[in-house]
Amino acid sequence: MPRFQKHIFICNNKRTKDDPRGSCSERGSDDLLDHAKKRIHELGLKGKIRINKAGCLDACTHGPAMVVYPDDVWYSPKTKNDIEMILESLIQNNNLAEELIIDFEKNS
Repeated sequence: MPRFQKHIFICNNKRTKDDPRGSCSERGSDDLLDHAKKRIHELGLKGKIRINKAGCLDACTHGPAMVVYPDDVWYSPKTKNDIEMILESLIQNNNLAEELIIDFEKNS
């Protein structure tokens, strides 16, 4: 039995401004991480859903990057509203937020 129902990692990797890949932190992932953590607490899901910062998830070109386990679904939330949509879809409805999923085959 897993320790958490869902484990969510949000990249907060920082690179130099001249790196052509950019970085998730530069694209606002730090604020999105803080918002996601706050919402999990507000929803009373601490201990069931774990939000963690992550180093580079190697999805920089899609960033901010986020991965949810055990589902192994990768998202690219750009706004707090995107985080809300993902949390509502995943947690409240046990569905995917399809429009925010990273399509690695299409976007490689």
